Amino acid sequence: MSVQPSVQPAARSSVGRAPAREAAVPFVPHVAVDSPRLAGLRATYAPLWERIAAGAVGRELDGELPVEQVAWLKAAGFGAVRVPREHGGEGLSLPEVTQLWIELAAVDSNLPQAFRGHFALVEDRLWQHARGSDQARWFDRFAAGEIAGNAWSEVGATEIGTQRTVLTRLAGGDYRLDGTKYYTTGTIYAEWVDVYALRDEGDEGDEGEGGAGVGGADDFAIAIVDTRRSGVSVVDDWDGFGQRGTGSGTTSFDAVRVPAEDVLAFEERFPHQTALYQLNLLATLAGIGRAALADAVTEVRRRERNYSHANAARVRDDAQVLARIGEIAAAVYAAEAATLRVAEALQAVADSAHGDPERTRRLVEVGEIESSTAQVVVTDLVLRATNDLFDTLGASATARGRALDRHWRNARTVSSHNPRILKARVVGDHLVNGATPPYAWSIGATRRDR
Repeated sequence: MSVQPSVQPAARSSVGRAPAREAAVPFVPHVAVDSPRLAGLRATYAPLWERIAAGAVGRELDGELPVEQVAWLKAAGFGAVRVPREHGGEGLSLPEVTQLWIELAAVDSNLPQAFRGHFALVEDRLWQHARGSDQARWFDRFAAGEIAGNAWSEVGATEIGTQRTVLTRLAGGDYRLDGTKYYTTGTIYAEWVDVYALRDEGDEGDEGEGGAGVGGADDFAIAIVDTRRSGVSVVDDWDGFGQRGTGSGTTSFDAVRVPAEDVLAFEERFPHQTALYQLNLLATLAGIGRAALADAVTEVRRRERNYSHANAARVRDDAQVLARIGEIAAAVYAAEAATLRVAEALQAVADSAHGDPERTRRLVEVGEIESSTAQVVVTDLVLRATNDLFDTLGASATARGRALDRHWRNARTVSSHNPRILKARVVGDHLVNGATPPYAWSIGATRRDR
């Protein structure tokens, strides 16, 4: 794999940068999943969270990708926490994994989102395994620390329902993958990438130039591609104002050979994928809110400067400031509670793999509506919390070296992925008209009359 990192600015001086974080606040209200195995993992991961947090502000200011931090997570088995214990993982439930995502996001919000595509592939392999398809080779890879990225979206005015990225069948039965994907979150860190492509079954031989629609039936497929293969190139060109460390840049495939066993029918994908992708973003938002609350509490505690017309001599005793801190805490609490409720709904789907298909369909619908509803409210709660923290401080809080604005920028970026106004409409249409929510959707150019 060819990896081309973006040009990074020279290292910044530590002058003006926020001092090292003090001891954690004694109590940050949150909703805890009650699980002995999760408690054990929390204890195991606590030192790792501290190591990751130590450089988070510096990475934000310097535009540095968390390559080393992802490597630490791989080595610690983070990518295998959902894998069954008998296959080398931790066997956590989705609510338990979601709690870990929230806690990781609270120390660096880039990291759980960077693992978003990976956990989706893990969930798909778990679904197939539960339905009788042996996934030991994938579980072994995950347990060994290998992770997957995501490559689904295409940039530009590609018409919705089409794909420029094409899998062409070769004479020997394998495929050749050609195309370019954008927003390939996490792929720059990954050994594998989950690619959505058009499959061309036309047989023109190993050296053929077959394309979509040539010589055979076409359909959509998922290719699980080894990023270490010749022809795979990953570029860190994501230029959003937030979540800069997610590695959400461009991945290109130039005549990449993909074994037939790693090309999967899209319609066989695990049914709760849309809601799971959103769950990861909800957990990331909840973690951002928790980080913003912790920073607000720390800054208020140590602030010595105050206004002449304040309500108390010390900022930390000002009733209005304390009320604002309480409001932020309540918003974070509610955001986390809503997120974990979605996780429970999706766990019910995962547990239904052996059951009646109609029951699974109903559970998927519940999960989708739950995730859409939560997205609307969690987005509002966290954006408000990351903005309101500045009400508790003075103008000095806007100093770039403190990087307190990162919370709002990161939350705004995360919540822009799947527009909440569309999600609100989906929920309303379902409630009023019984409309089925969209389980799989895409973005691109739409057909217009004029």
